[in-house]
Amino acid sequence: MRPKKPGTTGEGDLFRARLDQIINLKHELVQLGGKVDWDWIDREIAPLYSDKGRPAVASRFVIGLLLLKHI
Repeated sequence: MRPKKPGTTGEGDLFRARLDQIINLKHELVQLGGKVDWDWIDREIAPLYSDKGRPAVASRFVIGLLLLKHI
């Protein structure tokens, strides 16, 4: 199955810091992640998913793990 899109409620969590408050937004990997066309990647690999089974892991997460492995 295709991965589910993460939903946002629009409400802030009082006791949890947002990711953009924790990481350095000027870091090279953060800027690279903003320039990649993630929707295009999802459309290209969509035919490879099965209609049955559990939902897949998001492609952005898998690509991030592969980058960390090689760095």
